[in-house]
Amino acid sequence: MRIHSSMLAVPAILLSLGILNGCGRKAERTNEVVAASAARLPLDPLDPAWAEAPGHVEKLILQDLVEPRLMKASTPEILVEALTSGSEIAFRLSWPDEAVNDLPGAGRFLDQCAVQIPRAIEADAPAPQMGEAGRPVEISFWRADWQASVDGRKDNINALFPNAAIDHYPFEAKPLDPGSSDQKEMATRYAPSQAVGNRRVGPRETPVEDLLAEGPGTLSPAPARISRGMGVRTKEGWAVVIIRKLPEGLTPRRRSAVAFAVWQGSEQEAGARKMRSGWVPLALRAAK
Repeated sequence: MRIHSSMLAVPAILLSLGILNGCGRKAERTNEVVAASAARLPLDPLDPAWAEAPGHVEKLILQDLVEPRLMKASTPEILVEALTSGSEIAFRLSWPDEAVNDLPGAGRFLDQCAVQIPRAIEADAPAPQMGEAGRPVEISFWRADWQASVDGRKDNINALFPNAAIDHYPFEAKPLDPGSSDQKEMATRYAPSQAVGNRRVGPRETPVEDLLAEGPGTLSPAPARISRGMGVRTKEGWAVVIIRKLPEGLTPRRRSAVAFAVWQGSEQEAGARKMRSGWVPLALRAAK
């Protein structure tokens, strides 16, 4: 699918929310995602430096192509702003969401978002549905529960299930010295997911993970971490910054493409059940 910026006009009707105007933000709007040059890339979504970033409002569409499909619209639009340092690129995504969904567990659904970029810049981008065989895409994925963990929420029953009652844990028995090898071994025994290396549960150092895909159903962990991020609640919903290395070959004279996805936990969205965009042209603004 060849990308033409004329196919990606800014929606005529914008959300009547503060996230599309910001607090004292410049009103510059673009019909593609344009990364402005910056001396530093702010990780905090509320950093004043984001006032220098042009904004692109992208209308999201239903994921109605593969199971589990999403047939009811939830998040109508997303505001995307971008900055670049020359070696990295930072995206700030903001969207409306009335409820906070950041507790993991059976029967619970999480607020999440993702940025997707083709691994290689080509005249014809791969399918926006997570790439194609032999034409991979790189995905930076953020989750609200990971953010809560990074922000300091404890990874224990009391924090995740406030109404649970606990008598004791064997690894907290007095004969075991806190921090001893025996105590750590016993604690691991009662944390089986961590014991087998499940990196999607437990305490987190970052709320973002890097993934690769070559089409629906092929999602896998990336061999190395290239992204970092931070999400915060706003009056209207979420604002999330994702910083990753600059895509190879992306220059002020050579465009790439980018796509976005949003999951609202309150709408029971998970996995393929999400709101998404098609490819949006991604450009770098030459430094002045």
